[in-house]
Formats: sequence, C-alpha cells, structure tokens
Amino acid sequence: MNRTSILTLSAVMALSLSAPALAQEAQTLEKTEITVFAAKSLNTVLDESIIPAYNELQPDVTIVPSYDSSGTLMTQIEEGAACDVFFSAAQKQMNELEEKGLVADGTRNDIVNNQVCVVTYDGSGTKVTGLDDLALASSMALADGSVPVGKYTREALVAAGMVDAPEDGDVSSITTQEISDALGGLEINECANVGAVAAAVSEGANEVGTVYYSDTYGLEDRLVILEKVPYDLTGDVIYPAAQIVNDEADDAESAAAADFAAFLASDTAKEIFDSYYFDTNVGEDAPAETESENS
Repeated sequence: MNRTSILTLSAVMALSLSAPALAQEAQTLEKTEITVFAAKSLNTVLDESIIPAYNELQPDVTIVPSYDSSGTLMTQIEEGAACDVFFSAAQKQMNELEEKGLVADGTRNDIVNNQVCVVTYDGSGTKVTGLDDLALASSMALADGSVPVGKYTREALVAAGMVDAPEDGDVSSITTQEISDALGGLEINECANVGAVAAAVSEGANEVGTVYYSDTYGLEDRLVILEKVPYDLTGDVIYPAAQIVNDEADDAESAAAADFAAFLASDTAKEIFDSYYFDTNVGEDAPAETESENS
C-alpha cells in the first residue's frame, strides 16, 4: 500500500472515531457533482488525499477541482464562473467575495496556515542563504503580486527594508521590475502561480524562488529550503475555505458543497493537511492574523 493510500485509509478510520463526524456518516448524499476552486498550492494534498478521503464517506459526490492562483480564481467567480467551494491561499480574496455577497453564510472557516520559503534546486551551488541575500542569485522565480505567495514575498521584502513600501500600503502593487531594481538588477522570472515557481526552480531554470513550505512536499529530492521566512515578516498565511453562492446549483449540489466545505475543517482533514507540511494551528490559540485589509 502506498503513502497516499495509507493516509487516506487512516483519515477515514480517524473520522469514524471522531466526535464531530460532520453528519457525513449519518447521511449519504445524493448523486451530484460540485466544482471546487482551490489555490494551486493545494493541488497535491486535495488530489492525493483530501478528495479520496471525502469520497470514502460520500462516494456519490463527484468533486471537480480547478487550480490556479487565488486572485485568478476570485476574478473568475466574480465574473460568474460556476463554483461551489472556494479554497483560497489568502484572506484578501475571500474577504472580497464575502463583501460582494458571494460567500454562503456560515460556511467560511480558516483551514490551514503556511509559510513562505526561499528555495533553490539540489546541486545549485547558490551563495544565497535566504531572503536577505537574494541579490546574490543569478535569477529568481517570483509570483506576481496578485498571487498570494507573491504578495507575501513582497510583504516580507518590505518588512525587511529591502524594498520600499508603496504609498497606499498595498504591497501587491509592487512590480517585478521594482523588486529587480531593489535587488541590484536581479533577473526575475515572473510566474502566474506558485506551482510555476516551484517548477522553475526544481527544474533548474531559475536559481532561487519563493514558494510555500507545503509546495516542497514530494520535491524533497529536488528542492532545497534555504530559509523559512519568519511570520513576523509575512504575517500569517491563512487559507480560508467556504461554500460559494451558486444560483445554478440544485439542492443536491448545494448540500454537497456545504458538506465538503465542512469536511475541510474537520479533524480528519487536519490530520491529512499536517502530513503535507501545512500548519493546522489556526484556531483561537493560533497567532493573530496580521494581514491588513488592503494587502
């Protein structure tokens, strides 16, 4: 039995012993299909373990995931794309959808925390040791400012005094060229999402890059972590999930969407997320969220 199968089986067994069984055990949902928009950094954990574990409980619910940067997915939802559940890599995108009445009441939960890492490829011989000396690299892969990992990297660079803060405080607006100039003309490969950054560095196309700690899962033999950027530079990297208002959904689809959104916050899901390098300490005892409303 492979690692994925073991994780999935253990997750299902854990749920059977868990007090908050979320009603999945008590009621089998009708046959239906739901669309889940999720940040690219969730691709592996959802496909390998979360969705299979949920389907052990609800085999008649087909989950169709769509992965991209949270900013891109948010825009698609705002433009009317059919979506039942949104799992964002930052609070900003979920906040905007909630303000527009697109988040179903009572379904939003903070699911995991993550940590920005400066990485290189195995055998790169880089002189870079972390954020402070990025300018020593020959090239860097960096997500653009609309992508949460790109925004958090900019947050850290500003907090570290390496890049000037914009007058309006919105670090997402800092351009790739401005970062390159601040780092002595460093060649920067602007990427559309965190998966593209991980690929560019792990394949040796760029010497260094910034990804989430969870993105190094499964790439331990190809990616080397140079530094886990402290939360006091980035703020907490909280991933919220919620059911999205979908006027085209029937009752079965809406019920399944609410059920899956609840499952993501379950103890069973937490166990899986922990094993994929996510931090599930996002409750009352977790550090306070430090992201500003305009970040």
